[in-house]
Amino acid sequence: MRSRRGLVAALGAVCLAVLCACSGGGPDLPVKHLEGAASPPDGTSDPARSSALERFYGQKVDWSDCEDGFLCASVVVPVDWAQPGGATLKMAVNRLPATGDSIGSLVVNPGGPGVSGLAFARSAPRYFGAQVREHYDIVGFDPRGVGASSGVKCLTDAAQDASAAEDSTPDTATELAAAVADAKSFGRVCEARTGALLGHVDTISVAKDLDVLRAVLGEDRLSFQGISYGTFIGAWYAELFPWRVGRMVLDGAVDPALSAEQYLEGQASGFSKVLDAYLKDCLDSSDCPLSGTVTSAVAQLGRLVDSVDANPLPTRSGRKLTQSLMTTGIVGSLYAVQSWPTLTEALTKAMEGDGSGLLAQADRYLERESNGHYSGDVVAANPAIFCLDSAEARTPEQIAVDARAVAAKYPPLGGSIAWSGLTCAEWPLKAVVPHRELHADGAPPILVVGTTQDPATPYAWAVSLATQLKSGRLLTWQGTVHTAYRQGSPCVDTAIETYLLSGDLPATGTRCR
Repeated sequence: MRSRRGLVAALGAVCLAVLCACSGGGPDLPVKHLEGAASPPDGTSDPARSSALERFYGQKVDWSDCEDGFLCASVVVPVDWAQPGGATLKMAVNRLPATGDSIGSLVVNPGGPGVSGLAFARSAPRYFGAQVREHYDIVGFDPRGVGASSGVKCLTDAAQDASAAEDSTPDTATELAAAVADAKSFGRVCEARTGALLGHVDTISVAKDLDVLRAVLGEDRLSFQGISYGTFIGAWYAELFPWRVGRMVLDGAVDPALSAEQYLEGQASGFSKVLDAYLKDCLDSSDCPLSGTVTSAVAQLGRLVDSVDANPLPTRSGRKLTQSLMTTGIVGSLYAVQSWPTLTEALTKAMEGDGSGLLAQADRYLERESNGHYSGDVVAANPAIFCLDSAEARTPEQIAVDARAVAAKYPPLGGSIAWSGLTCAEWPLKAVVPHRELHADGAPPILVVGTTQDPATPYAWAVSLATQLKSGRLLTWQGTVHTAYRQGSPCVDTAIETYLLSGDLPATGTRCR
């Protein structure tokens, strides 16, 4: 959830911004190569053997040095997988070779949707444990419509400033009409500036691109670590190509069976739980600007959020902190415990009439630089992808009713999160990815990781996905942060790395602290 623009939670952005309390060296883990040839089940055609797709699966790419030990390349894929003879696009890929004896490639994606996988792979030396780096080539990619892979284009920087500051909780019929008109205009601008690609940035198409990447890398099976919304990519890959799955970690899982309404309410619930945890921590400190119980602190914070709806706060930059920017700043600060002290300081200033701290947090989350330039593509790619992945069948009036209910249930952030469904309701293109359970029947074991107090991908989603997948195994971390790997739990890190290196799963029911 970024603003009423409809940018639902950029679920992986925190992984780039906060490579958190990474644990140090662990035990020496066993290493085993993947075994067994990959072949489709009877009656299933393998696209890798299709003559119509030979030019994609059989392509040879030129890897070139691109600094810091990385190699970069472009992989050609069809814009429309239903018409492979038509237009193509170049998917940008980078690779960091293993430091020792490689057992294969580990393709990674940090989610978003819309976060750059190239940028995330650049963090591999800090993010992955030493043994994972020793035995895997780490491969990143920008999914279609993201960054260097023909990124979606929507608003100019100035227009994005205005959009991010817009009213995130329309209260009257006039405000709702203005919000609907703005959502329609936004979709038309994206369509005009991006062109035909806008209708083909869905996750099923990305999963098919991934299988081409697997072949280009010379791998019989795809080993993959998906983080946050990247788990949605991994789950769909496993559904479409279960015989091609290698070792797959899905950390901070998205539940593919959820409707758009359920998805947004789930996030409202997740952020509400973590907000309560933050407030409890804040109230235990001497510098907390709030007082009393957690319930009373929620009410105090709610009054602050409500007050800036009509009276935005001034900031040192001269820009105003609107309600939308305030809630974005708060939400962005809840992804990681490490951000809580900064949030406390920002709230203290806001309650004194200075919105500068929360504006800075919102800008960081929205990838807005001090010169006013939005450095990332998430603000454009996020709704373009999500609206194709998740059908929004509700009318604006129905969204208004639901948003009021969510706002009452999960104050003071729930309303802004629930209202973000409006962009997809007015998106110019229909969703193409169905809401349904994914089973990946025939896939080898898949490790699903859930954090009990994950704000953006609630733990219940990980439980659901692990249950849906025929070979899913759930690993639980009793933590309060978005995603689990390399967030400070040696138990989690060892379990995930053991699986990646040897294929050995943690015991059923494993819970890490």
